[in-house]
Amino acid sequence: MTHDHSLDATDLCSQEFWDARYDSTAAVWSGKPNPHLVEQVTDVAPGNALDVGCGEGADAIWLASRGWNVTGLDVSPVALTRAAARAAEAGTEIAGRTSWKQTDLRTWEPPAHRFDLVSAHFIHVPASDRRVLHGRLAAAVRQGGRLLIVGHHPSDLQTSVGRFDFPDLLFTAEQVAAALDPDDWEILVCAEPTREALDPEGRPVTIRDAVLHAIRRG
Repeated sequence: MTHDHSLDATDLCSQEFWDARYDSTAAVWSGKPNPHLVEQVTDVAPGNALDVGCGEGADAIWLASRGWNVTGLDVSPVALTRAAARAAEAGTEIAGRTSWKQTDLRTWEPPAHRFDLVSAHFIHVPASDRRVLHGRLAAAVRQGGRLLIVGHHPSDLQTSVGRFDFPDLLFTAEQVAAALDPDDWEILVCAEPTREALDPEGRPVTIRDAVLHAIRRG
């Protein structure tokens, strides 16, 4: 698998990388909420949510449409400007339930025990940063609240889907679950579901996600 050898794994976490990617096109993402979010959260009573790596805002807007008050975080102010504009387009009620914050997730520390839902989809940082980040995200969940972490599975590197060839960035659901204290957390889902995608040549390929959904006891 090929990639830009001028980049390293930390570059893929930077504001410069993501601002350039968002500036390169009118829309990077589909505008639809992540399907694992919809699957896992549709029947959950709304509260305060943290959408980590919110991008152009589709997940946060979907949550707000279901009554959640959502803080969206992203490293890219370009993405956040789009997210805020799309929330405004969705109406005053949605805009009023969403707020947006630019931050480097590798150094940011959320308030402890603050959120009913912390959701992070496809946030890939080097393993040493990931362990710290996931620990901080878990600490931000209040008692009875939920942690939902979804990522690209390492097995994707064995396909033609076109992932950057940095194995250190990818993770399994079991790795996320293993870092949670079983006295504090009930694991609801620890799975590696497959889905169909197209590779850069337009060929169908089966890829796998890492999905961890846990609830803080108490």
